Amino acid sequence: MKTEFVIVTGISGSGKSCAVNVLEDIGYYCIDNMPPLLIEKFAEICEKNDEINKAAIVTDIRGGTLFLNMNESIEQLKNRGLNIKVLFVDANPAVIKRRYKETRRPHPLFDLANGDIDKAIEAEAAMLEPMRSIADYYIDTSLMSTATFKENIINIFLDNPSDSMTISCMSFGFKYGVPNEADLVFDVRCLPNPFYIPELKTKTGMDKEVRDYVMQFDSSKTLLDKLYELIDFLIPQYLHEGKSQLVIAFGCTGGKHRSITFAQMMYDHIKDGGFKVRVLHRDLDKKNK
Repeated sequence: MKTEFVIVTGISGSGKSCAVNVLEDIGYYCIDNMPPLLIEKFAEICEKNDEINKAAIVTDIRGGTLFLNMNESIEQLKNRGLNIKVLFVDANPAVIKRRYKETRRPHPLFDLANGDIDKAIEAEAAMLEPMRSIADYYIDTSLMSTATFKENIINIFLDNPSDSMTISCMSFGFKYGVPNEADLVFDVRCLPNPFYIPELKTKTGMDKEVRDYVMQFDSSKTLLDKLYELIDFLIPQYLHEGKSQLVIAFGCTGGKHRSITFAQMMYDHIKDGGFKVRVLHRDLDKKNK
């Protein structure tokens, strides 16, 4: 049985260490900050060791100029028949800057950028773009809680995602921002809002009363049927393309009612079709304002 390798990379401060900790918890043999030159040797060791069937490593710009050739190294390993997936963890520059201020840790490119944190973050993003472009999985942690981030990692990797495409149905609130990792985004703010119904305001789309309210309208039923038809057409196309991760996001104003209703119903529909699918409600725990 071939070892499943996950290469975790991405922007400094985005949460790579947290990701690899979760991978370790679910059974991966993990190494943080592995020099790029040692990856091939490590892969050889794992291939010869029957006890290591899942391994994850973190490699990034801490590897210096050697990291710039990572794309070629990964391609060489794949050509050898190794089962390799790349997870890219990202966050927007403003969030990264705030995190560094909070932790007071120096950015890896701090000296190279002459102490300018903005230039350091910008330079790193440019250096990492080739890796971002080949990533099998992409997670933006800008608006995620730690718990949601961990759940996302588990959802992707717990059940041997390398075997097929992992589909995620996500709900979110536009007031908190559109998720960067979404491949498809559907705006359901055009539908009647349960927030303005006193007995439903504090409930969510996880509650039957809210789902029943949202779906009692012809506009909701028609929209959902058309989305079913679209997704049923798209999934085989993405599978044929070899896509590893598909994120379908539904957004309403606060991410509590309509978006959760549609994410849950799409999840049920895709699951009934026999596909590997997860559901994630990004803003469910945020307080109503």
